[in-house]
Amino acid sequence: MCGIVAYIGSQQALPILINGLQRLEYRGYDSAGVAVLEEGPRLRVAKRKGRVADLLEAIGEDVIAGTIGIGHTRWATHGPPNDVNAHPHVSGVRDLALIHNGIIENYHALKQSLLQRGHQFESDTDTEVLAHLIEEVRKTTGKPLFDAVRIALNEVQGAYAIVVLDESNPNQLIAARKSSPLVIGVGSEGDYYVASDATPIIEYTANVVYLEDEEIALIERDNGLHIRTIHNNEVTPEIIELEMQLEAIEKGGYEHFMLKEIFEQPRSIADSIRGRLNVKQGTIHMAGIDDHWDQWQQAGRLVIVACGTSWHAGLVAEYLFEEFARIPVEVEYASEFRYRNPIIRPDDVVIAISQSGETADTLAAIQLAKQQGAHVFGVCNVVGSSISRETHAGAYTHAGPEIGVASTKAFTAQVAVLTLMALHIGQKKGTVPPKRYYRLVNELATIPKKVESVLEQEPLLRQIAEDFHESTNALYLGRGVNFPVALEGALKLKEISYIHAEGYPAAEMKHGPIALIDAEMPVVFLATTDEIYEKAVSNVQEVKARGGRLIAVVTEGNRDLAQLAEYVISVPPCDEALAPLLSTIPLQLLSYHIAVLRGCNVDQPRNLAKSVTVE
Repeated sequence: MCGIVAYIGSQQALPILINGLQRLEYRGYDSAGVAVLEEGPRLRVAKRKGRVADLLEAIGEDVIAGTIGIGHTRWATHGPPNDVNAHPHVSGVRDLALIHNGIIENYHALKQSLLQRGHQFESDTDTEVLAHLIEEVRKTTGKPLFDAVRIALNEVQGAYAIVVLDESNPNQLIAARKSSPLVIGVGSEGDYYVASDATPIIEYTANVVYLEDEEIALIERDNGLHIRTIHNNEVTPEIIELEMQLEAIEKGGYEHFMLKEIFEQPRSIADSIRGRLNVKQGTIHMAGIDDHWDQWQQAGRLVIVACGTSWHAGLVAEYLFEEFARIPVEVEYASEFRYRNPIIRPDDVVIAISQSGETADTLAAIQLAKQQGAHVFGVCNVVGSSISRETHAGAYTHAGPEIGVASTKAFTAQVAVLTLMALHIGQKKGTVPPKRYYRLVNELATIPKKVESVLEQEPLLRQIAEDFHESTNALYLGRGVNFPVALEGALKLKEISYIHAEGYPAAEMKHGPIALIDAEMPVVFLATTDEIYEKAVSNVQEVKARGGRLIAVVTEGNRDLAQLAEYVISVPPCDEALAPLLSTIPLQLLSYHIAVLRGCNVDQPRNLAKSVTVE
């Protein structure tokens, strides 16, 4: 959940580290810090609570010169955000600096042992314990730093991505990972870059090596890159070319990344279906399914595991898979799945959904499912991510980099891919009526244009936001496939505006939430045309009778709700199965504009991080 960046080469390290930290700030922003080896060599460390801007202010006019260094943005796990707990952390004799993403689960036992050996600690973090452990191993064994790091990591329980910088080794960096992502960029003329994801690397090189679990890399200025496992087995690095473009991780004239990513959805949805959907032939091609068709054909159950927004995409998929493929579906919080001793059968197919492909809880669920013999299919956005490597097969969403912490385009891309999957399986099994199948194939191709027309209503959403941005609570209601959209809309409002909001099935309103409705309560009602539209109108009447302030999302041409709702937002007509791809867009814009009016940090909401790589 933290951001890691490191550099070794011929250029000055500090500007590269600062630029990388700014790129990575969406991953963690409680504190930030750098360590650079100056000539001497002399280790210089600067770190501050707050954002990268606070670190820059602390550095000021101070010149920190050197061509090797490490940097970090923190999302606090052990100890509150402050200057002392910020990374990098140093060893007892202060000649070794370390940055770390993850959690060392047995840090307390290790710390007690080190205290008995005379070590003293400044911070509350598990990371400082690891720095001292490496120092202790090096002192007691006399081993070179690489072997000391490797031996120390064999004593560690938990997750880590680390980079180590040592005053006595001014020409090398050491990096290692387990259950937390780490990528090494291979530049020209002996330059190497290390980061927790590719965003700080892409402007320098497109050639990267992804470290696998329990691998440790020695990066030397004059001797290149060498990788071994922590058990000392040699690994041959595989260099991969990144597909990401620099423009994709810049704001492009938008005030916030979130707004840019909302407006990118016509393209991101189109990219997610491109190459898979052939309208002329009426076909869908999904190699990850076709190459393992026996498992899908014989599947007795689908189990979807995900967290947060991806879990809501899974709830949409539950409706689609059961309707089109006629396979029972269970949607599980990945964070709970592994801890309740779930029953997993060999004929289960487990679908793991994650934007980053690095979500720790989802990875743990995947490993459990594989151990019990299920076929595991991944849906993620990041090429080369851990989930894409851990699963038996999968599908990339091709949404492009998503920098805003609150997911927008990743959600609609996930729903688009899951819709393709459900239709493809249903067509192959013969469980979706051909007429409905071909209509949906044709309609799905029109969704990007329809999203464009919804985005044109941004001025109306801004006006609605002006009326409701001082609210303290909100209720989102939907029925059928729009119920998960209600959950997602409520989550977006909570995440970025800090307004308490709840999503409910509209029919459940009478079983509790209706007690909350009064003249101050905004109620967002998703009432697009479908088989249960008339029942939805009845639910709207119930809200209106209690004085709730209604915002209705309806299908174009709807006149029923114009007199009931204070505001009506129209979306183009489409098959009800595709409605979430349209009805979610106004909810994203509404949350965005409310958050802006409340003065919130839209792209980096408090206490949240983009990639949740710890449990």
